[in-house]
Amino acid sequence: MTNKSSLPLAGVRVLDLSRVLAGPWCAMVLGDMGAEVIKVEHPQRGDDTRDWGMRVGDTETAYFNSVNRNKRSVCLDLKTPEGQQIARDLIRKSDVVIQNFKFGDIERLGLGYDELVKEQPGLIYCSITGYDRTGPEAARPGYDLVIQGEAGLMALNGEPTQPPLKFGVAAVDMMTGMYAAQGVLAALFDRERTGLGRHVGMALFDCGLMITAYYGLEALLRGNDPPRYGNAHPSIMPYGVYEAEDGPLVIAVGNNSQYLRFCTEVIERPDLASDERFKTNLERTKHREELAPQLRAAVAARKRKDLLERMSQVGIPCGEVAGLHEAMTSKRAVDSGLVTQMAHPVAGTVDVMASPYRFNGERLPVRSAPPTLGEGTGQVLAELLGLSEEKLQGLKERGVV
Repeated sequence: MTNKSSLPLAGVRVLDLSRVLAGPWCAMVLGDMGAEVIKVEHPQRGDDTRDWGMRVGDTETAYFNSVNRNKRSVCLDLKTPEGQQIARDLIRKSDVVIQNFKFGDIERLGLGYDELVKEQPGLIYCSITGYDRTGPEAARPGYDLVIQGEAGLMALNGEPTQPPLKFGVAAVDMMTGMYAAQGVLAALFDRERTGLGRHVGMALFDCGLMITAYYGLEALLRGNDPPRYGNAHPSIMPYGVYEAEDGPLVIAVGNNSQYLRFCTEVIERPDLASDERFKTNLERTKHREELAPQLRAAVAARKRKDLLERMSQVGIPCGEVAGLHEAMTSKRAVDSGLVTQMAHPVAGTVDVMASPYRFNGERLPVRSAPPTLGEGTGQVLAELLGLSEEKLQGLKERGVV
């Protein structure tokens, strides 16, 4: 088991003032790597996602739990002067602040970067917004679904016969959280050399556009939208989801030698390998309309197990298409320790996804389950700020914590 002192970010303290997904995801990544993460929430309602999806215990949901492991929850009303002062005191004890307040709100609370950096030049401050903070849309709120539409992601997703289609998960929020964590890590590294912090700014639209990757660059080369291919690949053939006689599977033929083996040793159609129209990948993609029906028919005539065994034997990447529950409970997921059960004060136990990071061959541990609302308030404020029981009780009575 990895001990606390060996975690990459051990000793780094993060104050997470963000909510919903992009900001909390960034904070969770840092927490996974060993940072102490203090999540600040409203005393009554907490993070919005405590009310989204399936309930776990009294104050959590599956949505909330997916993005808040390895954190402690502190309830604090930031609209009160006392709450703002406590937040400033906590920031003085922190290395990193993450916030995704609506444009201008954090400054009105006296917790903006320009104000804080005056007395804390080593502070790393991460702001996540919908759009460029310096542009004409700075005040627009950012929502994953809206950005998926505006960034062209819906236009590249789904089958060509379908209307624009969103991703199954909030991909823009999640990628923005990952990009933000990378920015914070770079700022932490830079601070080791200079002693100075940075203001890391991330915009959902920027990150959404980055997700288009090769599709986006192809659109610029074409001067219009590239076609949508559904589960097929725009540049590689055959590469996608195919229906066998008894269910779907993924076939990923990555080069011409694999294609030759696929035709001769898997589907037993050597004629498709010798046909000049299909010999190279560029030619196959050019003639995909002629090739695709023949491949689909050949795959549909065989059992999935037979196809998977044949492809595995000749080194062609392949796999079953699993249901989500099937994937989460698969031997592969269990053996890798990707989901763990942890004690919960109300539910008894709760499923928690593990960190995907491995260092020196060892997966980083889940040190604490997603917190119940405000479970760490008393402990954190006593430990870091030295607040007495009497002081805490007074703050509770006034609704500050």
